[in-house]
Amino acid sequence: MIKVEIPLEDQDPIIIETGHYAKLADGSVVVKQGDTAVLVTAVMSDSPATGVDFVPLTVDYREQASAWGKIPGGFIKREGKPTDREVLVSRVIDRPIRPLFPEGFFHDVVVTALTLSADDKYDPDVLAITGASAALHISRIPFDGPIAGLRVCRVDGNFLVNPTYEQRQKADLELIVAVSEDSIVMVEGGGKEVPEEVLLQALYYALEKGKPIIEAQRKLREQAGVEKASFEPIDLPEDIQKALEEFCTPRILECFAIQDKRQRKDALAKVLEEFLQYQGIQDESLKFKVQYAYKKLNSKLLRKKVLDEGVRIDGRGPKDIRPITIEVHPFERPHGSAIFTRGQTQAFATVTLGSPEEAQLVESIYEGEVAKRFMLHYNFPPFSTGEARPWGPPRRREIGHGSLAERALEPLIPPEEEFPYIIRIVSNILESNGSTSMATVCAGSLALFDAGVPMKKHVAGIAMGLIMDGERYVILSDILGDEDQLGDMDFKVAGTRDGITSVQMDIKIKGLKKEIMAQALEQAKEGRLYILQKMYEAIPEPRKEVSPYAPKIEIITVPEDKALLIIGPGGKNVREIREKIGASVWVHEGGRVSITAQTREAIEEAKKIIKSLIAEIEVGKVYEGKITRVEPYGVFVEILPGKVGLLHVSKMEGNVKDVKARFSVGDTIRAMVIEIDELGRPKLSTIGIDQSEQTKPA
Repeated sequence: MIKVEIPLEDQDPIIIETGHYAKLADGSVVVKQGDTAVLVTAVMSDSPATGVDFVPLTVDYREQASAWGKIPGGFIKREGKPTDREVLVSRVIDRPIRPLFPEGFFHDVVVTALTLSADDKYDPDVLAITGASAALHISRIPFDGPIAGLRVCRVDGNFLVNPTYEQRQKADLELIVAVSEDSIVMVEGGGKEVPEEVLLQALYYALEKGKPIIEAQRKLREQAGVEKASFEPIDLPEDIQKALEEFCTPRILECFAIQDKRQRKDALAKVLEEFLQYQGIQDESLKFKVQYAYKKLNSKLLRKKVLDEGVRIDGRGPKDIRPITIEVHPFERPHGSAIFTRGQTQAFATVTLGSPEEAQLVESIYEGEVAKRFMLHYNFPPFSTGEARPWGPPRRREIGHGSLAERALEPLIPPEEEFPYIIRIVSNILESNGSTSMATVCAGSLALFDAGVPMKKHVAGIAMGLIMDGERYVILSDILGDEDQLGDMDFKVAGTRDGITSVQMDIKIKGLKKEIMAQALEQAKEGRLYILQKMYEAIPEPRKEVSPYAPKIEIITVPEDKALLIIGPGGKNVREIREKIGASVWVHEGGRVSITAQTREAIEEAKKIIKSLIAEIEVGKVYEGKITRVEPYGVFVEILPGKVGLLHVSKMEGNVKDVKARFSVGDTIRAMVIEIDELGRPKLSTIGIDQSEQTKPA
C-alpha cells in the first residue's frame, strides 16, 4: 500500500491510499478523514465510443447505510436506486473532472465512489471529489489534473476547510469547491445573504488551501502512477477543413442573426447539410468528423463575434437582460402560482401548503431520519425544447437544478414557529433557452408570495457566462443555452437585494483571474437587482392570507407530560378527531400540537376536544357527560374524553327506583364531581343539579 497524508488546520488530516483495494480498476484510491473513508475507482474502455462528440463519462456515488452502522429503512431493507443525495454528490464529482479530459477523447470512463465508513464528523462528498481526481491521475486514463475537492464554511466570521457536521450547523456560508493548482474549477453552495466580497474571499481561500491536496496527488502518481494511454483525436483533412470554413462561415453568421432559438437551430443544421451535399460526403466516419468540426466552427465564430463586436447571438449587449414578463396567480386552484418568462425561457411554479405529517422523511449520515419541511421539485419536460419524446422520471440534471433553486429560496423560508406549514414548490419548465434553474428561483419566489408565505424578501437568480481569448474577455449576463455550451464559464448566482443565497459555477478554462471573478459577481448583482425590481413590481409583498383552498393550521402548546393523552392508546384519540371532524392532529416534541383542517370551525372544535383530553377533573365542578353504561346500582358517565365516573343510585336527584327504566346509554346528563377515589376515579352526584338540557340518544 502507498499513501500520502495532507495535514489540515484544526481538523483531522486527509489521507489518500492506493494499491490495496480494487486493484483491477485502472485507478483506485481510498480517501480518509477521521473515520470517514471513500473508495473511488476509475475505469476506461479500451476502444472509443462511436457516434459521440463528447466524453462519455459516468460518475456514480453510493452511500450504504452499513457505512455508518445502520440498517436501511423501508420494507426491502436494502439500497435501491440512487437517492437524491447520491445523485447530487455524483454531479459535484462529475462537473469538475469532465472538462479535464483532453480534446477529442471519446473513450467511456466510469468513476465510482463508494463510502466505506462514515463518522459523525466529516462528510464523504468532498473526499470523493479528491478521490476521483487521484484515481484518474494515477491511472492510464488521459486526464489534465489533478484537482482538489474541499468544503469551505464561514463560522463566526472565520473560514474553515472541511468542517465537521456540528461546525457546519453554525455557518452562514457553505461551499463545495474544486480547484486546480491555479484555478477554481467548480463551485456549489449557498449562504444566508452573504455579500459578494465574502463569497470571493471564500473561493480564493479554497484555492490556496487546495494546493497541498494537489501536491499530495502528484507525489502519489510518482510512486504509483502508470503510463497514460494514447488515443487518436478527430482529425479532419486539411482541404475539407478549409472548404468547411469558406462555405459555412458567412452562412453561420447569417444564422446568428436569427432571434428565435428553434429557427436558428434549424437554420444552422441546414447549413451543415448543404455543405455535406456540396462536398458529396457519404462516408459516415468522415461525416462525423465534419459534424464535429462544424460544431467547433460555430463556437469559434460565436466567440469572435462577442469579443470583436460586443454583440451576442441574439443581438444583445454583454450586460443586457432578456425581456421579462411575469404572471402571478394565473390559475385558481394551486395555493400559489406564478409564471416567469425571460426571453425564451419560461418557468411555471406552484406552491402547495401541507400539514406537518406531510413532511418528507430523509435519512442522513449525521442526523439520522429528519423531517424536511421545504421541498422544491424541478421538472424539464421534453416539449420545453421542442423534442418529440416521452416525459420520463426525473433525471440527474432535474434533481441538480431543483436542489440549486431550493437552496436559493430556503434561507428566506419562515421558521416553523412562524409559519407551521409544509411547503412544496413544483417548477415545470415550459420553454427552455438557458437559465431555467434561475427562472425557477424567480418563479418560485413569486409563487411563495402569492401563496401567502410570509417571506421577508424576494429571491432572484441569474446565469452568467464568459468568453475569453488570451487577455481579452467578455462577461455575459443572462446567458442563452448556446452561450452556456460554447462559452468558458457557467456561473449561476441567486440572492436577495442584500446578498447571495445560492451559487453554482463551472469553469472550462485555466487560470481565471480574481479580478474577472469579482467583475462577474458585480455584474451578476446588477442583473439580479434589475430582475428583483420587476418581481417587486409584480407582487411587492406576500399576500396577507393563504389560499382558501389551502388547509388551515394552528399550533397550540400543552404540558409535555400530557401529550400522550391527546394521542390516546394506539392513536385512538387523534384518529377519532380526524374521523369525527376532519381535523388532523400532530403531536410534536416539547408539547407542541399542530391542528390541520380545511375550515377554521373544525380547528376550533378540535381545540375543544384537545383541551378536554388534557383537562384535570375538579372536585365540586359540574360536568356535562354522556352515559356509557347502565347498571342496577347506578350509571357510568364519561364527563371528559376517556374519563368515566360512577353516578350511584344513592346520589341521584329524586327517589330513583329503577335505574334502567330512567336512564339509557347515550343520554346526556349533568353531574357534579363530589370525590375522586384513590385510583383517580371520579364519583358523581346529580342532587340539586338542573337537568333541563338532558337529552336522549337519537
